[in-house]
Amino acid sequence: MATIPLYSLEEPSARSDAPSLRAFLELGFRPLYMAGMAWALIAVALWVYAPNVLIAPLGGIAWHAHEMLWGFIGTIAVGFLMTAGSNWTGINPLHGKALAVALGLWLVARVGFLIPNTLYFLLASVSELAFFALAAVAMMRSLVRSKNTRNYAVPALLLMLGVMDGLYLYAAREGDYGWLMQCFNAGLTVMAMIALLIARRVLPFFAMRATPNLNIPKHTETGWVQLGACAVVLVGLLFNAMLVVAIGAGLAGVIALWQWVSWKPWAVRSNPLLWILYAGYASLGIGLLLMALVAGGVDLPRVLLVHVVAMAGFSVLIMGMATRTALGHLGRPLVADRRIQAGYWLMLAAVAARLLAIFLPPAYTPLIHMAGLLWIAAMGLYLWQFVPMLVRPRW
Repeated sequence: MATIPLYSLEEPSARSDAPSLRAFLELGFRPLYMAGMAWALIAVALWVYAPNVLIAPLGGIAWHAHEMLWGFIGTIAVGFLMTAGSNWTGINPLHGKALAVALGLWLVARVGFLIPNTLYFLLASVSELAFFALAAVAMMRSLVRSKNTRNYAVPALLLMLGVMDGLYLYAAREGDYGWLMQCFNAGLTVMAMIALLIARRVLPFFAMRATPNLNIPKHTETGWVQLGACAVVLVGLLFNAMLVVAIGAGLAGVIALWQWVSWKPWAVRSNPLLWILYAGYASLGIGLLLMALVAGGVDLPRVLLVHVVAMAGFSVLIMGMATRTALGHLGRPLVADRRIQAGYWLMLAAVAARLLAIFLPPAYTPLIHMAGLLWIAAMGLYLWQFVPMLVRPRW
């Protein structure tokens, strides 16, 4: 008969808080937030302070636009959606070895686009398109398995983002600048659809959870109208129908700002984790209105609408999402400490400096350098604070 010891000289096993590859590859946000934010830092440093290293096939402004939209913003979106998909369906779309493969494809693309060689360009292009395709298929599989038809638009949008990426890269390879810009604007629009879809869902949820007695609408119906308007913009851009673009972008922008007001921004002004998201959403709405004005023939710098949408809109939203969702999924207190708040203000200052440079040509270079330093500081501060958490098990 086996004896059962009454006590043991060994200490009870404690949960390890050491860095863990298993934890790192547990959910999509862990490696992809880290990779996206690190690349945002590196890519801006190269563009602002070492542009001579950015040589064709994908060089100069074409490289900068591509890496900001698909290399940074799109990557963070994939990380968020792979994590949100786990909550929506109860099935983790991408984790473990499959997530490691996705990260590897992403890394090959980033390195390959920096090498001025056609073969490496093609390898990078294939790797990047495979990254977005893998994300779309993984998301679709989890939705089908869980019979979650409500979110079928999400993998479709990820696939569209990849298609626009492929068209952009083809235009860059062919040296067709006109088609390149059409594809970039189309990619920007698809990313706006993804950002509007995400923010419209999570922003009211986060706000009502964190603010006592706050009751705000979710705007499900107007959200679908908004996505439809952006789809109209996409068709108009691809077929160069500017009146169609103006109508669609104007409608989407008005709806975004109406939603923003109805979400009572004054009620969250004392909560940095919320007001940063509100600031990004409002900027995205303003950016869509600027797109409508430019498409309608108003003489505004195109670089203005791009940076209002992509920098003041997407990037500010990313700073908010990447902190709020990381804290939540890592089991940390939902509080913006001084470092998080400093990162927010650094990002907003970077946006201000970059937009100011458009209107002050004599001070363009120093303002661009200032914006670059502020951006690098914001990303660096995020990485310094969150990397140790992202590589460890949930607290």
